[in-house]
Amino acid sequence: MPFMYILRCSDESYYTGSTKDLQKRLWEHENGLGANHTKKYSPVKLVYYEEYDRVDDAFYREKQVQGWNRKKKTALVNGENKDLPSLAKKIFKAPRSLSDCEAIVSKGTEKSGLRA
Repeated sequence: MPFMYILRCSDESYYTGSTKDLQKRLWEHENGLGANHTKKYSPVKLVYYEEYDRVDDAFYREKQVQGWNRKKKTALVNGENKDLPSLAKKIFKAPRSLSDCEAIVSKGTEKSGLRA
């Protein structure tokens, strides 16, 4: 089964990865055969993992979590899932009405020299 996993390194940083064999990959990290980061900051400890049916799903999740800030990763590790949306890097505001959308499009086309 494929996995996405998070390790806590000796410097308290997180390492996020994915693998088809979690036990083997942990052994590799613990014995200096894993990624350069985990070699440099060993020992490491498995603090979180998710299991997937497909390798590409585990890899996609790895890349998603790698892009998260430390606070968001810590919330995931601690099971604080309700806090994840508020820890997103970007906050998007929805337009209040259709006229707001049209105004945004109009401003963008004016700057680019295009017509809406």
